Amino acid sequence: MAASSEHAEVPSTVTDPPNIDKTEAPETSRDPDTSDSEHAGQDPDPDPDEDEDSDGGEPPEPKIRETPEDIKLEAIANTVALHPSRDILVCGDVDGDVYAYSYSCTEGENRELWSSGHHMKSCRQVRFSADGLKLYSVSRDKNIHLLDAERGQLVTRIRGAHGAPINSLLLVDENILATGDDGGTLKVWDMRKGTDIMDLKQHEDYISDIAVDQAKRILLTASGDGTMGVFNIKRRRFELLSEYQSGDLTSVALMKRGKKVVCGSSEGTIYIFNWNGFGATSDRFALKAESVECITPVTDNIMCTASMDGYIRAVNLLPNRVLGCIGQHVGEPIEELAKSWDSRFLVSSAHDQLIKFWDISSLPNMTVNEYRKRKKKHGRMKSLTKKAHGENDFFSGLVEETETKQEEEGDGEEEEEEEDDSDSGSD
Repeated sequence: MAASSEHAEVPSTVTDPPNIDKTEAPETSRDPDTSDSEHAGQDPDPDPDEDEDSDGGEPPEPKIRETPEDIKLEAIANTVALHPSRDILVCGDVDGDVYAYSYSCTEGENRELWSSGHHMKSCRQVRFSADGLKLYSVSRDKNIHLLDAERGQLVTRIRGAHGAPINSLLLVDENILATGDDGGTLKVWDMRKGTDIMDLKQHEDYISDIAVDQAKRILLTASGDGTMGVFNIKRRRFELLSEYQSGDLTSVALMKRGKKVVCGSSEGTIYIFNWNGFGATSDRFALKAESVECITPVTDNIMCTASMDGYIRAVNLLPNRVLGCIGQHVGEPIEELAKSWDSRFLVSSAHDQLIKFWDISSLPNMTVNEYRKRKKKHGRMKSLTKKAHGENDFFSGLVEETETKQEEEGDGEEEEEEEDDSDSGSD
């Protein structure tokens, strides 16, 4: 595939391609607590007796929380990503800034590590490399940035990488990344050369999300035109589009060890495809949510979904069940979810300018009854974490998809779900 016009002439031996800027720009700002850490221990007037309380009491031990404290941002974060092996997160906001934070369950120990203001417009997505040393970001300014993840310094910039604002980003491996833009164009990049090796426009609307199979051979794209695209990276060609769905496809993820593909939609329905059966859905599941903005797999069967209504739901796939509520940004649309390296926390960013943490350590141990029971008339979503407001009256229209044994006994009936409330559609 020919490269874009900006990348047409790339000498085979150059290390700095002409379309790429190599910089050592200093980070925009540093947390004072971080910069002063170099001088830790240099007490201007040390006093050996100062550590002992004059009243004989001991200093209070730091408070340990179940989850880290919320991180308050200066602007709405479109995207959040977590380090693959350390308690560090990065987020990109609508002003084009990227921030890095360390997080801790010890109260008061969250720290801003660095910030970067290299994007001129809204930062749409950020992703760590597999080793955690590099950080990629894409923006409405149509540029791709590669940052030093440790210091936040700009290493590489690809200017005008797309003809339209870039909306989605996926790291295929240490050298290959895929990007999708607002116009429906997918590009695959070889970062060793700084040029695109695939440039295909098959969608009629924005590409909202990208996924890849374990073999790194097939790329899947979700689009605002209501279709899922299938692209072969190895052969560098387009394969097919799925049938059109009634709403925008907002997210795509692989489940069941790659045997199933799930797509979230703006209408609150999850569409399910069989692997190698991408043309038509095999099943669909309506969450009774305002939308499904993003999907994060937790296990082969369980995923977390975020919605415009501000709720994070835990969903089991086959049998299709909403297990309950993980947490919420009350009344604020959620932009993105991310899972911590140790699978202990789920992190969410929303329009309330907060990064929130949710304990999902017990989620993999949940089991699902094969048979659905009739839901209580005024049922609510079950709260799965201590911080979840499953009973919040503000969202009284939400219903609990799975009932506790106590509720089932109180209902007095164990009937199968009615026909119009089934997991899948008629087609």
